[in-house]
Amino acid sequence: MPADETKVADLHQSLKIHPALCRLLVLRGIDTYEEAKAFFRPSLNSLHDPFLMKGMAKAINRITDAISQGEKILIYGDYDVDGTTSVAVVFSFFRTIYANLDYYIPNRYSEGYGISSKGIDFAAENNFSLIIALDCGIKSNDKIDYANSKGIDFIICDHHTPGEEAPAAIAVLDPKQDDCPYPYKELSGCGIGFKLIQAFAQQQGIPKEKVYQYLDLVCVSIASDIVPITGENRTLAYHGLEKLNTSPCRGLRSLMGVASIEKRMDISDVVFIIGPRINAAGRIDDGKHAVKLLIAEEEDLASDDNADALQQFNKERKDLDKNITEHALDMIGTDEVMIARKSTVLYHEHWHKGVIGIVASRLIENYYRPTIVLTLSDGKVTGSGRSVKGFDLYEAIYECRDHLIQFGGHKYAAGLTMLPEKVQDFSEAFERIVSERITPDQQVPVIEIDAELALDDISPKFYSIIQQMAPFGPGNMKPMFLSKHLRDSKWSKLVKEDHIKFSIRRPHKMDNIDGIGFGLGYKFHMVKDEFFDICYQIDENIWNEKVSLQMVVKDVRISG
Repeated sequence: MPADETKVADLHQSLKIHPALCRLLVLRGIDTYEEAKAFFRPSLNSLHDPFLMKGMAKAINRITDAISQGEKILIYGDYDVDGTTSVAVVFSFFRTIYANLDYYIPNRYSEGYGISSKGIDFAAENNFSLIIALDCGIKSNDKIDYANSKGIDFIICDHHTPGEEAPAAIAVLDPKQDDCPYPYKELSGCGIGFKLIQAFAQQQGIPKEKVYQYLDLVCVSIASDIVPITGENRTLAYHGLEKLNTSPCRGLRSLMGVASIEKRMDISDVVFIIGPRINAAGRIDDGKHAVKLLIAEEEDLASDDNADALQQFNKERKDLDKNITEHALDMIGTDEVMIARKSTVLYHEHWHKGVIGIVASRLIENYYRPTIVLTLSDGKVTGSGRSVKGFDLYEAIYECRDHLIQFGGHKYAAGLTMLPEKVQDFSEAFERIVSERITPDQQVPVIEIDAELALDDISPKFYSIIQQMAPFGPGNMKPMFLSKHLRDSKWSKLVKEDHIKFSIRRPHKMDNIDGIGFGLGYKFHMVKDEFFDICYQIDENIWNEKVSLQMVVKDVRISG
C-alpha cells in the first residue's frame, strides 16, 4: 500500500521508532506526534458529545418525561449479537434508576428481522407507551405508523443505511442520516445505545463510571458486527477489551467459562468465540436467551445455566453450518453455468434460516464473489448476502428491488425477502448487476502489504509496539509484512501434509526465525529449492511455557 514517505520520515524523526512502524501509522492517517500519542493511548475523554447526534435531545427529553410520569418503557432490539448487546446495555442501565420497563427480542422465525407488528401488539396489550428500538427501525416506516396509531411512541437507535424518508418516530438516532452532524459515522447499533445512555447520564449528572461499566458489551458488539475499529469505535473497543479481560459482567464471565477461555482475549477471540455463542440463541431458538444471560446480575447463579444453553445452541449451529455449506458447495460444483458466474445466488427451501448468512461467508472462501443464500420461511423466501472487498452489495441489491418485498443492510452484508416465484428473476437481475459493476481486482482475493521488513528487524521491542496498535479489526488490521529473498535454514518441514513449519535464516543474526503457514503445504517446494518471498504477520508462540516470536505466513512465492 502506498504511503506518503515524507510524512513517514517526519514521524520517524519525532517518534524515534522503526521506519516500518511509522509507515504503518501514516497508512492509518496518523501523521504527528500528538496523533500517535492519542492512537497508542485511546482516552475515554476523547469520546464525542452524544448531543451532537441528530435527535438526541428529543430522545432524552422523551425518556425523561416517561420516567417522571411513570410510563412503561419497552427496550426492543434485534436478535443478533449487536441487537442483544444493545438491549442488555440500555436495559441494564435504566434498570438501575427506573423499574417500570421490560425488553423484547423478535423471534427470527415467526417475526423476522427488525420491528414487528407482533412486537408492537405486545407493547399495546401490556400498556407500554414508549419503545426504544436498538439496531433496527431506520427503514420501518410502516411499523412506526402502526405504533403511532396505537398511541405508542418510538425512539429509533440504528446504524444501518437510512431509506429515502425517515420513520415518523419521536426521535431517530442514526449518524448515517445525511443531515446528522455527529462526527463519527461507523458506530455499531450497541454503540448508538451507549451514546443514548451517555447522553442521559450527562443530562442527569450520573457519574460516567455508571455508563462505562457496560463497555465490555459494547466491545462485543463492535467486534461481532464487523464495524471499523477506527476513531470512536477504537476507543470504545480498547477500553471494552480491558474490562472484558479484567472484570466482565456476570453473563460474559459465564460464557467465557463454558468456552474454556483462560488467556487474555483480543478482538479475534471475541469474533470467533464469544460472538457465535451469543448469536446462536437467535439462530437456533430465541434471542431472549442471550439477553437473559447478558443482563444477569452478580448474584444470579442461573447465568451459568444460560451460558450452557448458549453453548449447546452453538454446537447445533456449527452442525447445521457444516451440513448446509457442504450441500451448497455441491450445488455449485455440479453446475457449470453457476461456476462461471460473477455472483452466487443459491436457494433451497429446507435450509435453516438461522445459518444462511454464515454459509454465504463460507461460500466466498471457495468462490470469491458476491454471494446470497436463500431459504423458505413462512411462505416467503428470505436470504442473507455477503460481499467481497470493494464491492457494494447493498447497492447491487437496491438495483434489484423490484423483485423484493424488503431488504436492508451494509456494503458487505445484507438481508432480503421475496416471493418464491421471484427467485429466478432476482437471481438473473443480481448476476447482471454484479457482472456490470464488479472490477477484475474485486474478483481475486488480495493480500494487502503494509510494509517491507528485514527479518533482522523482528524483535520483542518491535513486536511490543505493534501490540500497542491493537485492538485490530476493519480499518486497523493487524500489520502485514513482506520479506524478500529468503533462504530456508534446512529445518523447514511439512506438518500434516497441509501446513508448512518455517525455519528461516536471518542474514545478520546467529539464529533462525520460525513461522507457520496454514494450508500452504502445496507450496513447500518453493521453500526447499529456491530463494523465496513471504507475506506474514508477527505473533507470539507459546510452547511448554516458553514464549517466542513467530511469523504467521499468509503466502509464499519464488523470489523474482
